[in-house]
Amino acid sequence: MDYQAVLEEVAAFAKPLVGRGQVADYIPALAGVDINRFGMAVADVDGGVYGIGDWERPFSVQSISKAFSLALVLAEGGGKIWERVGTEPSGNPFNSLVQLEYENGIPRNPFINAGALVVTDRLQTLTGDASTTMLEFLRAESGNPDVSFDPAVAASETEHGDRNAALAHFMASYGNLDNPVPTVLEHYFWQCSIEMSCRDLARAGTFLARHGLRADGSRLLPRREAKQVNAVMLTCGTYDAAGDFAYRVGLPGKSGVGGGIVAVIPGRCALCVWSPGLDTRGNSVAGVAALDHFTTLTGWSVF
Repeated sequence: MDYQAVLEEVAAFAKPLVGRGQVADYIPALAGVDINRFGMAVADVDGGVYGIGDWERPFSVQSISKAFSLALVLAEGGGKIWERVGTEPSGNPFNSLVQLEYENGIPRNPFINAGALVVTDRLQTLTGDASTTMLEFLRAESGNPDVSFDPAVAASETEHGDRNAALAHFMASYGNLDNPVPTVLEHYFWQCSIEMSCRDLARAGTFLARHGLRADGSRLLPRREAKQVNAVMLTCGTYDAAGDFAYRVGLPGKSGVGGGIVAVIPGRCALCVWSPGLDTRGNSVAGVAALDHFTTLTGWSVF
């Protein structure tokens, strides 16, 4: 596969859509991001990395971090997390309070905000420092020791985090958090503030393409649990647009409101695309189109 040629064709296809949508201005630190950026990278299971556009420019990973925190919880503590969070699509916005009330404080899946807070709480219990554990993992898997938090983004999310605090307190009232709410929120906001490039994220995501094997060849997850992470990414990874994403792209994927999307082709590669303009459901307009075109050109999907 000539990845570079495919990426060039994908970038040309996506170019008219770059700049469409709206940046995540409800997080003030992200309001000033240049909406006209576009980058894309592919990291194959043999260690090759290919990219185009702004593929080496760091951006805020935001909810993409949720896929990595889930994997780390499964690696550290096995499948007990599924007693506290479900595996079903939500059909509601990612920060909705509605379902929690009639489902007794159990979030629908680990990728809506409520579910991610439960996963962060579990990672904090297992490691004693959830956000730093994730940062160290991402540095190792990406091969980039300079991956770091963005304090300005973390502070901005903390200052405007009332909805997440409400979700956390509501779940705590049902006994679904083990750590103090402020501790869980702090680590959640810090992990969302991590900055990485498309190159970094594609490389970091290849353990899911290698069925649970890390970059150094050691096993992070049993093959069965790597399959589970990919499955939940496919059905729940792009907020309440997961059905449309599966229909158009046909890959496990996790998006973030920073404009990034990580996608996985098991046995082949991991991809990351970044373009900050978001649609009404919080996914990159140009990014989804680029992944759609990539799978169309290559014929690669999980279907």
